[in-house]
Amino acid sequence: MHRTATLLLAAFGTATWGTTYAVTTELLPPGHPYVAALVRALPAGLVAIALSRSLPRGRWWGRAFALGALNIGLFFPLLFVAAERLPGGVAAAAAGLGPLVAILLGGPVLHERIRPSSLAIAIAGAVGVALVALGPAAGLDPIGLAAAVGGTTVMALGTVLTKKWGRPAGVGALGFAGWQLTTGGIVLVPLTLAFDEMPSAIGARGVVGYAWLALVGGLVAYTLWFRGVQRLPIAASGLLPALSPLVAAAIGVGILGETFTPAQAAGFALAMAAVIGGQVWATRPARGARAAGAAPRDARTAEAAPVA
Repeated sequence: MHRTATLLLAAFGTATWGTTYAVTTELLPPGHPYVAALVRALPAGLVAIALSRSLPRGRWWGRAFALGALNIGLFFPLLFVAAERLPGGVAAAAAGLGPLVAILLGGPVLHERIRPSSLAIAIAGAVGVALVALGPAAGLDPIGLAAAVGGTTVMALGTVLTKKWGRPAGVGALGFAGWQLTTGGIVLVPLTLAFDEMPSAIGARGVVGYAWLALVGGLVAYTLWFRGVQRLPIAASGLLPALSPLVAAAIGVGILGETFTPAQAAGFALAMAAVIGGQVWATRPARGARAAGAAPRDARTAEAAPVA
């Protein structure tokens, strides 16, 4: 039950990221991806640090900036560039590449055995993404597509390092999320000054959009996400970001009037089947462990002390 609750909460956090695409295109002033990224990260991070009353110490300053740069500082602007240039469902579907990257990195970095079934599921998800994003009728913006794939890749690397380093004793998920949102926001400040400018007008819709991204998509989602990364096997947590296409596609098709070609629809279904199937397979005991009545290796890894 404890693991199920952790999985569901982490899944809720990642699912809210699927709203980013509709919020960006429908509520935010267009053409300001770095401003949107900065507003989403820095205020939420400062609020989380104030509530948790915790700051990094010693080597955790460097780790916090490294994780903040990958999970926030680089990921957020790439995400918003993709959101502005691609249909929401297509942009979010690129998250299906994340599990493959996370699992391939997780093996050598975390010393977790890569199950053939988990690898096959991740590859199926990547094939599904390719059908969605690269089909002959897609007509996608290459910069937007590159941003979507790049964002997925840097976040997968950040997920693996988050799992490897864990978090210091006595620091909760809220404080840990606050460190990364704040350091990621600090990384974004010079990028925003160099490549963006404040919108000439924001309006009430923009205020609502920025508030949603900062509080729900930032503070709440990342607190739940980092908590899940610490407690779940990488094969399970690495698949969760691909849940965002469900929300993005549902909003895109049901509210914004977007459509998929048959090939894209098939690819989307394959990617989503990989996400759902991956959660089942990633948490099953290995055959040898079942036979011996022992706990699965991934479960032991998930609950073990963080790797220094």
